[in-house]
Amino acid sequence: MEDVRHLLASLRGRYTQKELASLLGVDARTVRRWQLGETEPPPYLADAIRQRLLPLEPPTKRGEAEFTFIDLFAGIGGIRLGFEAYGGRCVFTSEWNPYAQKTYQANFPDAMHAFAGDITQVDENDIPDHDVLLAGFPCQPFSIAGVSKKNSLGRKHGFADETQGTLFFDVARIIKAKQPKAFLLENVKNLVSHDKGNTFRVIKKVLEKDLGYTLHCKVIDGQHFVPQHRERILIVGFRDPTDFAWEDLQLPKDGPRLRSILHPQDGSELPESHFTIGAKAKIDPRYTLTPNLWTYLQNYAAKHRAAGNGFGFGRVDGDSVTRTLSARYYKDGSEILVSQGPRKRPRRLTPRECARLMGLPDSFKIPVSDTQAYKQFGNSVVMPVMREVARIMVPRVVELIRQEEEGIHQQPLLTAYA
Repeated sequence: MEDVRHLLASLRGRYTQKELASLLGVDARTVRRWQLGETEPPPYLADAIRQRLLPLEPPTKRGEAEFTFIDLFAGIGGIRLGFEAYGGRCVFTSEWNPYAQKTYQANFPDAMHAFAGDITQVDENDIPDHDVLLAGFPCQPFSIAGVSKKNSLGRKHGFADETQGTLFFDVARIIKAKQPKAFLLENVKNLVSHDKGNTFRVIKKVLEKDLGYTLHCKVIDGQHFVPQHRERILIVGFRDPTDFAWEDLQLPKDGPRLRSILHPQDGSELPESHFTIGAKAKIDPRYTLTPNLWTYLQNYAAKHRAAGNGFGFGRVDGDSVTRTLSARYYKDGSEILVSQGPRKRPRRLTPRECARLMGLPDSFKIPVSDTQAYKQFGNSVVMPVMREVARIMVPRVVELIRQEEEGIHQQPLLTAYA
């Protein structure tokens, strides 16, 4: 309700009450009652306002930003941060999860001007023109964990998954309609091998043959930048010829270790919310595993070791690089348990430590519960990876913009930002 009232208030001076009513398909008295909070608006109204009214603002002047981009399946904005670092301006965002929306809007308050929930309900022609399309389209239908879960439930996966797998085609229809100069798509490494490679072949066919883009695909491990083993496939596409090459990436050979993101607990950082407490900012005891949970995890690991399986918890210390943080971390924390000494029960990472594990700055706001925060960071991207990809993509995009503005068709050699 408050979200709708805020959106309606943002339109004052741009539309009369009668014009708003006409555009929304209701009468003026209904709009007035919504504005005053006298009646509850329908659940779709916020998205309708964002999709039909807010994107119709005057287009961004080129001088205000090096380039423009849209952020689809945006999560909490990790890809956006990487591209903003090199002069980009986001002109449209889509994210369906209300808790992720809360985190995104807390960190990008200007996203209210063009923020859609369900991208499947957005007309591609209502999306503002943009130079770059960014999309971390849902990975559950293609991930190892996602496929295993769907198989166990007797459900289809990949493109056969009617609720998530086909969301790739929403990306494709937007690319077809808006013809951005470039795009960056992110997904799990398993996308390449899913369904014996057929899924990835379909994706490449759509992007290359049907839409006419030149593709550059690479699996990058986040541990170059953060102490986490996290492999993701990145698909970069350019509409026109460029000299883009993955060889220009600068990936540190020796990444950081876990101690670089852990709370020091020595008073050198201020306590934060319920993550850390007291003058020395000690970690709140709530993050230490209960005796019952710790016993269960040890017994579970022992059972699978005896059966010759590799399942079990992942215990780490300051010298470690962790396993991949997943969206299920809130359940028991088993993939990353931080040692607190030989005679002490291990603990989960705090949400702030999870944010750091994804390369997010400490200024990143966490306005949701721990459970939702763990889900969000487990579904997020390693932001410094996105920033490094932006570093080598942006000069090519900017050059294509220059060529378009000057009517140049021959592509000169380019250099990435140093």
